[in-house]
Amino acid sequence: MRLAEFYNATRNARKIILVDLGFLGDAIHTIPACWELHRHYPDAELHTVFAPVGAEVLALVPCVHRSWAWPRTRSLKDWRSDLRRWRELRQQHFDLALNFSGADRPLLITGFSGAPWRVAYPGDRRHIWARWLIPRWMSRQPRNQPVFEQRRRALAECGFSLAAPQFGLRVPDEALAAAARWVPPNAVHVSISASGPLKEWPLPHWISFARAVLTEFPDWRIVATGAATEREQTRLREFAAGVHHPRLVQVPPGGSVALLAAILSGCRLHVGADSGALHLAAALGVPCLAFFRDYEGTIEWAPTGSRHRILKRPCPCDINRYRQPVPACGFAGPARCLADISVTEALEAFRAVLRESAATTPG
Repeated sequence: MRLAEFYNATRNARKIILVDLGFLGDAIHTIPACWELHRHYPDAELHTVFAPVGAEVLALVPCVHRSWAWPRTRSLKDWRSDLRRWRELRQQHFDLALNFSGADRPLLITGFSGAPWRVAYPGDRRHIWARWLIPRWMSRQPRNQPVFEQRRRALAECGFSLAAPQFGLRVPDEALAAAARWVPPNAVHVSISASGPLKEWPLPHWISFARAVLTEFPDWRIVATGAATEREQTRLREFAAGVHHPRLVQVPPGGSVALLAAILSGCRLHVGADSGALHLAAALGVPCLAFFRDYEGTIEWAPTGSRHRILKRPCPCDINRYRQPVPACGFAGPARCLADISVTEALEAFRAVLRESAATTPG
């Protein structure tokens, strides 16, 4: 059977599982594919399997019947827990299993899901056993488009007729009520940290930027959030101490993804690093200003559209692009290329995002 005939052969599927094990950004970029699956199999239950933070995101997608959380740890005890989860999955009697990761563990979960129809997107590594587990494979899509579009185009290769992409997140009322205490009118959300220092604008730049915004917009507030890790919380405390302004609101750590979504949806715009919070803000339709190293693959993860602005600099130590064994600025050190983005340039982009947002907002 040709891959283009896959949808027609499976259109009677009543239970579908989509496996990835990705984190926040991966989950968000999977949402448009979830809506395509729902549109093509309107009577089917759609289940997803992601890392816990990714599962929290997909729990906010109305077309997802159940979002399974699968921790990405590797001890023997955790593998025993994996076996229990596998049994639970097989008891669901899935008709169809899809995989957008191509990584080893997600492929194993997909292959042993019990679904008779299985299809996957290839990862960076290929194993002989993968063909035994997954009989049908999508082809790799060009990387000059967002990840969510690559996944939709991979579905088109399987015979899907694509509609316009949508995210359609639904933020729970209780999360919106909880966020109200942190998000006053005319709020700007900032996320100053990312998964590592190489993706972060320098802290002194952030402090100067925040002071300038609070001075130029006297009726506005800045709402700052960060992950519960010690590194990010230390960075947030130093940021708050440096700005030292009553209109800076620092949200305590430990909140859910639903609460973060509620906070973001109540803000006028989001300013942040190349991180999961940026992807979530863009998916919610919040105008974004972001700072990016221009590494290989930037275009796949940067938000697109006139309402967003991306400030980026070429990264001379990009391992993949320039084939250097070790980045010149070190794996744990700051990105010197991002330090070249000045506060003045960021403020100009901030004003441009505001103008574009005002021009495109109805009424």
